[in-house]
Amino acid sequence: MRRGSRRRGASGRCPRALATVLVAALALGACSGSGDGGSEATGKPADAGAAEGDIVVASGRDVTGKGGIRQKLIEQWNSRQEEKGSGPRARLVELPGSADQQRSQLLGALQSGSAEYDVVNLDVTWVPEFADAGLVQPLPDDMVDADVIPSVAATAGWDGKLYAVPFNSDVGLLFYRRDYLKNAGVTDTELGKNTEWSTVQQHGVTVGDVGRSAADGYEKGWTTQLAPYEGLTVNGMEAFASAVDGLRLTDGAGRYTGSVQDLTAGLDELRNRTRAPYTLGDAGRSDEAESLGDFADGRTAFLRHWPYAYRTLHQSLTDQQLGVAPLPGRAVLGGQNLAVTTASKRGAAAQALIRFLTGQESERCLLDAGFAATRLSAYNVDSVTCRAAKPPGPATPSTESADRMPRDEHGRPRYARDTLLPALQNAVQRPRTPLYGAFTQTFTTELRRLYADKPPSNAELARDLHTKLKGALPHT
Repeated sequence: MRRGSRRRGASGRCPRALATVLVAALALGACSGSGDGGSEATGKPADAGAAEGDIVVASGRDVTGKGGIRQKLIEQWNSRQEEKGSGPRARLVELPGSADQQRSQLLGALQSGSAEYDVVNLDVTWVPEFADAGLVQPLPDDMVDADVIPSVAATAGWDGKLYAVPFNSDVGLLFYRRDYLKNAGVTDTELGKNTEWSTVQQHGVTVGDVGRSAADGYEKGWTTQLAPYEGLTVNGMEAFASAVDGLRLTDGAGRYTGSVQDLTAGLDELRNRTRAPYTLGDAGRSDEAESLGDFADGRTAFLRHWPYAYRTLHQSLTDQQLGVAPLPGRAVLGGQNLAVTTASKRGAAAQALIRFLTGQESERCLLDAGFAATRLSAYNVDSVTCRAAKPPGPATPSTESADRMPRDEHGRPRYARDTLLPALQNAVQRPRTPLYGAFTQTFTTELRRLYADKPPSNAELARDLHTKLKGALPHT
């Protein structure tokens, strides 16, 4: 059954599983920042009673939902300020639109001076651009200490200076249907760090041949985000970094360092991963929300997605049905970092707020709520707990619990210590450059040619991509 008829039947309704997940995903906002609403991106007070001395924090949508953990941490900061009887309060302004739209809003507001933002929550790929443009100020080096996961800490600086502090991280993960594998006769349904793409592909074929059928809605082995936006860049860089171990395509100064040979190897890997026999056809038009819905609907046995999907998918799937493993090969690091704007008149207070929001307890709160925490202690130190916002309690006779995420004995998401943390530690960054927008636009435009009716050879596409990237970025 094709996507159009599946999603838009005569009644105009989605199947139940898809509706459940999409309502959650679209309400929360995917990692692409989709969704609208929130406060206007003007930097003005979100409510009439806000004090003029507030520290204004501008951020994209919170994937833990309206009134989510970020807002709760802000409220905890304000409560502590009230207890002390002094010090500025903080106020969160959520920016509407996609990640690209949020970036444009922030750049425009800070460059024009039309916003009153003190702290901005930047995607990790934006840090070099905002630092190079002088829009955010250098921070004391001790704001990122040895407790921050090293791979995550490496996203916070530029040109030898610290410009941001990791707030919440992100990394590509492999979600899969344990029940599909078991019903297809696969004996070991606990996939781990040594799983290879060939195994994923073979399991998908086995599920289709033996365990599921078109009548059940099953179509192909896996799905991911291959629409022409940042999702395609992420999937492409994961393939490239797996084919040429750790390949990033830029040096420490943001200059292009790729070669036709490296690009050809990366394209070989990407083409192999996304071959039609194994990949859902709609992946080429999918973003985070759509791929999440297709997987929840049972159209695939595997899904490449971000950590927040662990909580979202468990709203409709049990722990016996849903598994999660590190992505085969290398996964791309995502996430957001907090920075103080150059124009802020409350720099010292803004730094104090960032220290609080990125401290050990706050990071544990972020982890418990479904984010990927940036500190090792959130995963490994049981005495570090969250007091700002406890997970929802058990269901009562009149209500249904909003939290079905499996947790370990200490209240963390069950997969956090053994799966999520190692994935973050092994993750690679996308190219670091002040011209990241030019890079990702060029990269996705060229990669889309792989999925044309008459795609070029990998060697031809590699030569073209090499030429285009040399034109978009400074190079050695």
